[in-house]
Amino acid sequence: GLSPGITKEQRVGVESLMKKAFANLTGDLAGSYFPLTGMNEAVRQQLVDDHFLFVSGDRNLIAAGMERDWPEGRGIFHNEKKTFLIWVNEEDQLRIISMQMGGDVRGVFERLAKGIKAVGDSVKQESGKDFCLDAKYGYIHSCPTNLGTGMRASVHVDLPGWTQHGVAKLQARCEELHLQPRGTRGESGGQTGFTYDISNKHRLGYSEVQLVQKMIDGVNTLWKEDQEFQKKYNM
Repeated sequence: GLSPGITKEQRVGVESLMKKAFANLTGDLAGSYFPLTGMNEAVRQQLVDDHFLFVSGDRNLIAAGMERDWPEGRGIFHNEKKTFLIWVNEEDQLRIISMQMGGDVRGVFERLAKGIKAVGDSVKQESGKDFCLDAKYGYIHSCPTNLGTGMRASVHVDLPGWTQHGVAKLQARCEELHLQPRGTRGESGGQTGFTYDISNKHRLGYSEVQLVQKMIDGVNTLWKEDQEFQKKYNM
């Protein structure tokens, strides 16, 4: 079952399956799995410092029943370079992440595609099961807003000019560009400073490549406009 209705035994079963599946990953995708239950404090603190560790306390997840039996059956996998990560039994059974510093979006996307295939093949090998994919609604998730591709492509970008011009106006502009601005502390972490996490707004009705391109084009547009606002406000 999905997180709102999954039993403790099912959740632990998913984790056990993924431990076996992770062991099959090779090359630059190979890495280690860190269960939240019994996690070494030094390891936990390092994952927090790296901004990798998901935490409990989100009121929406709690209301939906997704934090029952916390932290049982949950954990994080990452490769050696910490550029390929997988959250196990957070909001969804799996959240697959590709990330790195810099602007090589294509490299990040290629790693993501390779990683999704490798994980899917490994899970199939271990259990005979595929990812839950519907012909009409795409990948099935706990949150309906992620139906479709389930993919959020984002970059962290400094926009001091737009911040001076007005955060509400930036949000309206992002709406026009089909983008979603967030603070760098996540969806519910609020905004600090002038660094924003800018991502594609839509998941459903577009291909993964289209969504990544929409994010790239939109961020480039915002950056150019930001340069003009910096001149306007003598920054």
